[in-house]
Amino acid sequence: MEKLIIAPSVLACDFSKIGQEVEMLNQSAAEWIHIDVMDGVFVPNISFGFPVLEAIQKKSSKVLDVHLMIVNPEKYIETFAKAGANIISVHYEVCPHVHRTIQQIKAAGCLAGVVLNPGTPTSVLEDIISDLDLVLIMSVNPGFGGQKFIPNAIKKTKEIKDMSIKYGNTKLKIQIDGGVTVANAKDLVDAGANVLVAGSFVFNSENPIQTIQDLINSVQ
Repeated sequence: MEKLIIAPSVLACDFSKIGQEVEMLNQSAAEWIHIDVMDGVFVPNISFGFPVLEAIQKKSSKVLDVHLMIVNPEKYIETFAKAGANIISVHYEVCPHVHRTIQQIKAAGCLAGVVLNPGTPTSVLEDIISDLDLVLIMSVNPGFGGQKFIPNAIKKTKEIKDMSIKYGNTKLKIQIDGGVTVANAKDLVDAGANVLVAGSFVFNSENPIQTIQDLINSVQ
């Protein structure tokens, strides 16, 4: 079985001690840190900007996985890359020239991902999946943490996995974001997911480091 990557979402951490939270993640089995950037336009919430990403980058020893929930993401790709992003994912729903945006992310030195909302079919990625490093399937509606998992994400995961095989993109990362717990992690991995984002499940637990390990153990 392919190695599972856990990407805790710092949207759910204690913002008053975000440096300590990042240092805690450095000691965990998580390989990525997921950073949700929200603009209050595409989604009904506002979160992090460049200064926070730069601060996290200074403390982190992990891959910084930046999820842009913003309109006009192409305007900010280079700035996010310079601020410390290793992976940048943009929403299909806000990118009329999504192929161009993918190339822009790669030109900035980052891995490129495209995100699908719960109501967006996987078929929209068929013409570009060969160019992607990552597909992020939203298993909740974007904008807030702590939402209930949408089971249809499992079917969409399998569809993306099958599409990646069909077009020969064997290194594609398939990431799930929203409501991930030990109760659904194995179903997602069995469907083809290899990166799981976990926010509230990790940071609201008594022992986040152990909870991250529990997620890994739950799929074995």
